Amino acid sequence: MADWERDTRSNYESKGFAARSGFGARPALLVVDFINGFTDPTTPLGGDFSAELEATAALQAAFRRGGLPIVYTTISYAPDLRDGGIFVKKVPSLAILQKGSPLTHVDARIEPQPGEYVIEKKYASSFFGTDLDSYLRARGVDTVIITGCTTSGCVRASAIDSLQYGFHSVVVREAVGDRAQGPHEANLFDIDAKYADVLGLSEVLDYLGSITSAGGLGERAYDDFSRWWQQGQQAKG
Repeated sequence: MADWERDTRSNYESKGFAARSGFGARPALLVVDFINGFTDPTTPLGGDFSAELEATAALQAAFRRGGLPIVYTTISYAPDLRDGGIFVKKVPSLAILQKGSPLTHVDARIEPQPGEYVIEKKYASSFFGTDLDSYLRARGVDTVIITGCTTSGCVRASAIDSLQYGFHSVVVREAVGDRAQGPHEANLFDIDAKYADVLGLSEVLDYLGSITSAGGLGERAYDDFSRWWQQGQQAKG
């Protein structure tokens, strides 16, 4: 933890920020914008989110084994961008995300299975202008586990709205990413202080294991991810 984070955290906690809102009893996994337009580093919007996608895949496996809801979001606009409003003026690169383009498809590394819901949105928050809230409530969901990109953009906006719609909200640190480390860390810090619990993958998987009938689910899924991570680090070295 950087000095500014340590000092600010201490200051925040002394003033009543950064408490834990915790988990509920019925979680859903919200995968925010892990679409090709963002996960392909060669696009104007893209970055390398390989590790974050792998962490999301571990969560997918846990949710699927537990029969728990998984929701994905994509961004898609009409060719004339009339449905993009001011957002596409502020971020002109969003124009590459046009209906029918492969860039709007969820990355194949975490491809949705039949029965998993894909929501098309136009703006940053997964809740704004979509039926996400009603979809979750119809399934008795009280906890939203958030992965995706970018931390400073659509993840942050979705976390804030998740809180405002009354859900226990958790952002999984290893499963969210940004194009630059500074905005990523600053926004994780701020999200954790004010809107959602920012937790490690192992803690979230342990929670999922505790509420499903498959004993040890969290531990097994995290062990799979840990082996992949260690192999990747050894290859880099």
